[in-house]
Amino acid sequence: MINSSADLDDAGVATAAAWAGAEVVRAMYGRRLTRIDKGAGDFATAADVEAEKTILGVIRAARPDDAVLGEEGGRQGAAEAARQWLVDPLCGTLNYAVGNMAVAVNVALRDGAAAVADPFSGEIFFTDGESAWVRYEGADVRLAPTSATRLVDVNLDPPFPGAPGFRAVELLADPRFVESFRPRVVSTTLALAWVAAGKRAAYVTDGGDLSGSVHFAAGIALCRAAGCVVTGIDGAPVGAAGRGLVVAADRGTHQQLMSMILG
Repeated sequence: MINSSADLDDAGVATAAAWAGAEVVRAMYGRRLTRIDKGAGDFATAADVEAEKTILGVIRAARPDDAVLGEEGGRQGAAEAARQWLVDPLCGTLNYAVGNMAVAVNVALRDGAAAVADPFSGEIFFTDGESAWVRYEGADVRLAPTSATRLVDVNLDPPFPGAPGFRAVELLADPRFVESFRPRVVSTTLALAWVAAGKRAAYVTDGGDLSGSVHFAAGIALCRAAGCVVTGIDGAPVGAAGRGLVVAADRGTHQQLMSMILG
């Protein structure tokens, strides 16, 4: 895959890189892995590091002049590079470390193509920036968001920069939320791909500007290309002045959630 990646378009590079990382994550699952402490209770595992190395190998072979921002390795490549790839080799490390398979591998070209791989389901969600698809067992199906499940993933992981104005846990206690939705907490941005694919009605998280985050960029790109409604928790566009993220399968669901968040 690495040897032939130079012939791929950007969506193909993102897909190949994410899937190569997913194969590493799957292969190392269940092992006793070395942990690298990041402070504040966060850590990486040897699987994070190895998956990122593999992903970078695909990107470098295909796009040697591009820069990369990796969660584990930081910024690499020429500082003046016009293009930058954002890489989260294992989103859901805490899940993975305790034997939970709810994880994702995220690869995104800033403001361009992106892919999110589920190492254990075998699905890879991808976009060329205009349309969004899921590949499973060699077949590509266009993503079709729907709020039919009424399931909403809410990220409860700290930090909580929106407090006291916004607290995700208070959203779950809102009677209006209970009447319309059922909460889920998976603690991985795989949930964003699930919104784009119709497996979730929405996703909500606190935070700052997440548009350039290695954790969120690929999922945001997928959701936008699939036709989801994507804003911050204040209803403003996601960007430099953004605050967190509310992604919904349709406008009605988004409006319901915003009415609860903004009061």
